[in-house]
Amino acid sequence: MEGLSYVSEVPFVLIDLVNLRSIDVNVENKSAWVEAGATIGELYYRIAEKSGTLAFLASTCHTVGVGGHFNGGAYGTLFRKYGLVADNIIDAYLIDANGKVLDRKSMGEDLFWVIRGGGGGSFGIVLAWKIKLVVVPASVTLFTVTNTFEQNATQLIHHWQYVAYKISNDIFLFVAISRENSSEQGNKTIQTSFNALFLGKFPIEKPEVFLARTTASKSLFKVKSDYVKEPIPKFVFEGMHQSFYEEEGRYASLNFVPYGGKMDEISEAETPFPHRSGNIYHIMYVTGEGEETLEFHKYISWMRRFYRYMTPYISKSPREAYVNYRDLDIGVNNKGNTSYARSSI
Repeated sequence: MEGLSYVSEVPFVLIDLVNLRSIDVNVENKSAWVEAGATIGELYYRIAEKSGTLAFLASTCHTVGVGGHFNGGAYGTLFRKYGLVADNIIDAYLIDANGKVLDRKSMGEDLFWVIRGGGGGSFGIVLAWKIKLVVVPASVTLFTVTNTFEQNATQLIHHWQYVAYKISNDIFLFVAISRENSSEQGNKTIQTSFNALFLGKFPIEKPEVFLARTTASKSLFKVKSDYVKEPIPKFVFEGMHQSFYEEEGRYASLNFVPYGGKMDEISEAETPFPHRSGNIYHIMYVTGEGEETLEFHKYISWMRRFYRYMTPYISKSPREAYVNYRDLDIGVNNKGNTSYARSSI
């Protein structure tokens, strides 16, 4: 919903990496080189071509390009088991401001550190990444359990906070909340989906779906994020009802993504991605529509109100945010004139 573009008062060159899509999987060494223009889905497909028991731990959004995704640290459904994408990058090819092509050794550890979570496009142009593949069972188990708030979903969410980050690293159990119609008469309710991945039993029957570089339909959306360090009181979830029942809440959803596991074992200084031990889950706020609309401002306003409602219950000093969810509310550069104070949350 919020357009992002760039301007310059001097001549500039726009470099499109879309045709850099080569992927070379080395099963013996459990590694792969992937060029920055490839999508996550293409990477998954090429790995699956070579092995049924190797995987990579990037996002579930298969049309996203690996370049920007990897630059932001990047998490996926396996990150409680193996950490972030950034934790599993072992080399890279980068062009610096002088036009030199550098690998990990020639760029030095400081630059290699910052491109693994410092955000895309700021420190050079990454042409390709060398990644460490992880071992998974030949099949996994997926399941979804849904409940409405009338079916005591509030109590389930509240309890989920205390267990999801503590359970086995082989289980990824996240929560999605959205408004739904509860009957053919169109009565509104708030639905909660508990979605889980367990490493053992469930074959992927049609891996070709990962080769699609675009989605079937265009959607416009805005995303905000938060990190939670202490369980949120039950009455806060009960108070969400009214907001979701508002007209502007009809396209909104919340995703609660559990942390813990491997994320608690890796120092926050290991990469620029700082959200490690001490976070029990993060919140992804989403609002959007399937088609273009002239009323997007009212949905964004709804999200901002809801974000303010959550303020007392999430991380503080600073209020943390995930760099890959581009949130213009946090701040934007003023034609290159900015400051630390302006950039602070």
